[in-house]
Amino acid sequence: MNDRALLLTNGLLASPDAKTAHGLIRDSERYTIAGVIDPPTAGRDAGEVLDGKPRQIPVFASLEEALAAVGPVQCGIVGVATVGGVLPEEILTLIKTCLQNGLSVVNGLHDLLNDRPELVALAAEYRANLIDIRKPKSRAELHFWSGDVFKITAPIIAVLGMDCAMGKRTTTRLLTQACQAAGLHAQMIYTGQTGWLQGGKYGFIFDSTLNDFISGEIEHALVSCWQETGADVLVIEGQSSLRNPSGPCGLEFMVSGNAKHVVLMHAPKRTYFDYDEHWGKIPSVESEIEIIQKFGSEVIALALNTENCTLEETKQFQQEYTERLGIPVLLPLQEGLAPVVPIIRQLVEKTVHHAD
Repeated sequence: MNDRALLLTNGLLASPDAKTAHGLIRDSERYTIAGVIDPPTAGRDAGEVLDGKPRQIPVFASLEEALAAVGPVQCGIVGVATVGGVLPEEILTLIKTCLQNGLSVVNGLHDLLNDRPELVALAAEYRANLIDIRKPKSRAELHFWSGDVFKITAPIIAVLGMDCAMGKRTTTRLLTQACQAAGLHAQMIYTGQTGWLQGGKYGFIFDSTLNDFISGEIEHALVSCWQETGADVLVIEGQSSLRNPSGPCGLEFMVSGNAKHVVLMHAPKRTYFDYDEHWGKIPSVESEIEIIQKFGSEVIALALNTENCTLEETKQFQQEYTERLGIPVLLPLQEGLAPVVPIIRQLVEKTVHHAD
């Protein structure tokens, strides 16, 4: 039975920093989300705050109000993913209140709760647990790249983004589910803390892994998943972007993870990396596709993040990029990922035919 949990965002629910909460509001197999603590949006439905779709997850102004309304819960989950993984002071206060009410706290930030003596003492006093899921693995738990990834015969697809906070994880989950709904045995490889929180079984947390072992952890997740599940297709959640200067990432999935197929994500109205002019302009989609091709992979679809777009603009962008690129242009939240599934089915059938 899943633990019932409250999401702790405390003022950030309507911002991109709450992407961990956003993922859990949409979907989780590991936790049942009973409510959200976020004073500015209190009284609303968390799904409605997120994307206008009610999900029967109420937002409360305080922990005490939430506990009185939703009944027993086992834990609070830090629902934010801040730049640098720093724990906001206002959420630290909320964490202390959780512990004093006997709730365990699950944290996906680099700022580890178990490194704070006052929280460790509170947890012991009230018999609660501090769970830091971004705590780096020990050397003994890490894997070095071996080349075993080349033994995988199933197609490997990476969902990569033109920038951070594009919706790569959500799109990866939706793509995996779309393949499954069409009768393909698809498995997702998570690479961030929210993927684990949502119930991911295969993967690792990319940005808390020692650099020497990132390639090996990608490979180990893929090989383990394929060997244990016999998946028809493996879908990897990307991180950051190829050219975001704060943390370029993505080539690892193509080179070390042997992902020969890519679904690329783009936000047509976003001009600068992380919305910051100082970080530089996001390059053209065509130039990104060219880089991906030079590394031996093929972009099989473009998925649009339609932030700040009207419905009319969304459809215009979809048509424009379809004409420019000649590949399926997907609207993951509005229309789902079904249009790219026939392409994936062809990849799977080619693989099976080749194996025969």
